[in-house]
Amino acid sequence: MSKSHRYATTLTWTGNTGAGTASYRGYERAHEIAAPGKPVIAGSSDPSFRGDPARWNPEELLLASISACHQLWYLHLCAVNGVVVTAYRDEAVAVMVEDETGGGRFESATLRPQVTVAAGSDPAKAMALHHEANTHCFVANSLNFPVGHEATVTVEAG
Repeated sequence: MSKSHRYATTLTWTGNTGAGTASYRGYERAHEIAAPGKPVIAGSSDPSFRGDPARWNPEELLLASISACHQLWYLHLCAVNGVVVTAYRDEAVAVMVEDETGGGRFESATLRPQVTVAAGSDPAKAMALHHEANTHCFVANSLNFPVGHEATVTVEAG
């Protein structure tokens, strides 16, 4: 039996500098992303597209979503498989290409999780669970580009 989950956010453009979109250079790409009971995310476009580099852009948010989804599944799978994770850090990267029309698409994302496990945990199992996490990740399963993994596992000294 499948379950359905519903998500809702509100995006509000805050970049009207007085003349709206009367000219391409005359407005800011600033916006706010909100959901009930959560901190507001300050967004903009990528600086390459006249965005504010101090704000999150949609491309970064997509990559962060992929990384977070993988991490959450990975930690779950480790917990139920007897692998004790004591630290996790992912320095993820993605490649997006523009086409001749100015549109574009992501070509790939690569997660680079650096995992530390407690002494006595099976590092081979810890490594293998990355593949399983990828098969369960809701976000990765919704993409039309590959998500690769370059994981490392370090065992704490016992």
